[in-house]
Amino acid sequence: MGHLRLSLHNRRHQRRASGVFPILPNLPPARILCASMRADPHLSPHPEPLPGGIRLHTDTEAALTAASRVVQQQLVQLGLQGYVDQAPARPLPDGKGIEQSFHLRSELADRWAPGLDTTGLNQHLQRDTGQRDDDLDREILLAMLLSPVGFSFPSHAELASAVRIRRNIVLAARKTALAFHTTEAERPHDCWTYAEGRGFTVRPGHALIPALQKATQPDTSGKLYSFSCYRATEYVILLAIAQELEHSNPALLHRLQQQWERRAIMSGQFHDVFLREYGSMEAPLPPRYYVPGDRLWFRNPDPHSSDVTGYEGSWVFYLGGGLFTNFWKREQPYTLTAKCLELFHWRHATYTDAAGELKIDESIVEARVQDSLADAAQAAHILELMLRLREPKGVYQSGGCIDTSREYPRWVCPGTTDLVLPPA
Repeated sequence: MGHLRLSLHNRRHQRRASGVFPILPNLPPARILCASMRADPHLSPHPEPLPGGIRLHTDTEAALTAASRVVQQQLVQLGLQGYVDQAPARPLPDGKGIEQSFHLRSELADRWAPGLDTTGLNQHLQRDTGQRDDDLDREILLAMLLSPVGFSFPSHAELASAVRIRRNIVLAARKTALAFHTTEAERPHDCWTYAEGRGFTVRPGHALIPALQKATQPDTSGKLYSFSCYRATEYVILLAIAQELEHSNPALLHRLQQQWERRAIMSGQFHDVFLREYGSMEAPLPPRYYVPGDRLWFRNPDPHSSDVTGYEGSWVFYLGGGLFTNFWKREQPYTLTAKCLELFHWRHATYTDAAGELKIDESIVEARVQDSLADAAQAAHILELMLRLREPKGVYQSGGCIDTSREYPRWVCPGTTDLVLPPA
């Protein structure tokens, strides 16, 4: 299906609080680690710092020790303590704190995610991430521990919130189904209203969380509403954050409610307010590296079919287990192979309708994808082309559909959140 790619100011071109991540009191923010911290006996210390992984940074050694201890306890609860290397605490380069990093042991990383391919990680774990929240948490944490770019947190509370928000994204994305339309948009009239310059806002007296669920989850509303896939990803992210704030930062949830009663935050501003981006054109992420809950973009590398409105590319979430969202057929999430084949065959289904509009015939796309899946040699050839990193805006030469970066939500806990809403 077609999917709208927004510019985000050309930035790219230049289940709830439960399980083993319970809500815990906020620890003091910290930014520096000290080498005298004792490592958990189950965790292997590295003599030299490694890039990436999960990184705790605090202002004091005591705060870091406390945060690290809780991380260790939760690794034990998840049965992951034997899989993780813990680096010694080290001063931050700016001298304003200390930091400690955690990584998946190198021999396990090589075996479970060769080339940092996390799409087969759950297959190695043999866990039921579709039914068990704690298994989903395991996959999230292990993928983060594998990251070539550090996931940095000023407290254990922020790390725990980040895992829960990613879990919330996956659970909400699985339930999300939309009526596909590239130019029209609609919301449930009883709890949403629209005004030019304000976008779709929540009617006073209607809570944000159920309003978002009703707009995106037909099991709640009994109806499919028209969205672009980009706007739908914003709603899923907003819902996941709001669900976490309900438990960990009610004051920020209240401000979020007020914001959406006044004016919706959308597009580039949504990205700036709510999200971080990791990876870049200059330092791209590995093509098969994904963390459950990541938002990402697949670019249409064909210059002709990408001129069709809504088919410039496709915004999705990574669900874990090698699967990506399909908001139009939620019971049929994409594998990486299926997604690449779909985007590739858009070029073979492009036509001009009676009104002179460039369109794509989805029935042709579906038939072509099935033919390619039945021909191993053809599928392998297409994947070789599509699994290349995308090219910059306006360039259509030899690039593939894989973006160089991913996105995930900002910190949300009291005292450390960097999610700043615009002034009223």
